[in-house]
Amino acid sequence: MNDLPNIIEPALQEIDGKALRGAQVSDHPIRILMLYGSLRKRSFSRLATEEAARILNKLGAEVKVFDPRGLPLPDSVEPDDPKVQELRNLAIWADGMVWTSPERHGAMTGIMKAQIDWLPLSLGGVRPTQGKSLAVMQVSGGSQSFNAVNQMRILGRWMRMVTIPNQSSVAKAFMEFDDNDRMKPSPYYNRIVDVMEELVKFTHLIRGRSDYLVDRYSERVESAQAVSKRVNQRSI
Repeated sequence: MNDLPNIIEPALQEIDGKALRGAQVSDHPIRILMLYGSLRKRSFSRLATEEAARILNKLGAEVKVFDPRGLPLPDSVEPDDPKVQELRNLAIWADGMVWTSPERHGAMTGIMKAQIDWLPLSLGGVRPTQGKSLAVMQVSGGSQSFNAVNQMRILGRWMRMVTIPNQSSVAKAFMEFDDNDRMKPSPYYNRIVDVMEELVKFTHLIRGRSDYLVDRYSERVESAQAVSKRVNQRSI
């Protein structure tokens, strides 16, 4: 999955070498989890995700793509379901995410939403999404639209993620991929490169700082009150 069109290689190497070197606060490369929202055999959201994964690999990121096949509907099974656990463990592993959904009936797909709905704000003492970076992309069968990415932005905010400013929306996606399922050179492709570069930069900036970024006064008050209550109960 590492082969890229020759035309973008020099620019990516320059960015990787000059802009990102020395920015890491951890020993390992940044870790990006990628979710896509279709089960079709030739899924354009999956193909766009795989194209973006190649770019992220070139930028030095470690990438894992979650396969949504077999993921149960939210609340239809217990959270210990193997597929649910796989998704949650990947979310904990990741420093950032990419969400790519087709637009269906003017919205993100139910498959995309189901994956996000299985991710809790907190899981014991772990926060799978909070304070992590997020990039959103969508593919459309018709003219360019931004309904799905706008919805995913709302979800990203709800999940307390740092959603980067840039985004990608690929119109008439069936025309943008060749017979080898590779994306053709185009402004749409260039925009995906832009989005992945920006995601890498934001992830480097915030990685290792998520506890600070999501620390809230209201939650500190609640924690202090809970501690005070327990102390008072023990003293009775």
